[in-house]
Amino acid sequence: MKDLAVVPPLCCPVVIWLLRHAHAAKGSPDSERPLTGREQALAAGRALAVMGVSLDVCVSSPKGRARETAALACEALGIEVVEDERLEGGPFDPHEVVDGHGEDVLLVGHDPDFSLAVNHLTGAQVRMPKGGLAGLERGELMVLLRPSELAALARAR
Repeated sequence: MKDLAVVPPLCCPVVIWLLRHAHAAKGSPDSERPLTGREQALAAGRALAVMGVSLDVCVSSPKGRARETAALACEALGIEVVEDERLEGGPFDPHEVVDGHGEDVLLVGHDPDFSLAVNHLTGAQVRMPKGGLAGLERGELMVLLRPSELAALARAR
């Protein structure tokens, strides 16, 4: 019998990566809290590069700490960062956010939204730490990395 290749649905990306923003200062207004975890953000991008992840685009929350996390992470990846208000806070559908952006997309945003998105798409109960990364492929949680694991991968470069 012939092996049949599984073809991904045309409507959905192959892999959605979720990166929670790195550590940020406390303060108000919330949307302007500055990023303090620059090394976390850089490590996330370097780790993705070490893993050989090829992304089409990065979509970020417009909040400052997420925008800066995205920009720093994407330095190592050489990809464009675009903002999307749907990642600003509250529940969102990752498939709707990535629609039209390509097959492999990095989303950068906030929790509890990202933990809920992982649960919604996979059924997995996770708590995304600041600077943590999840990789989802067709409804399956493929990888969940803490900032310390991302830093170790980044050093392997």
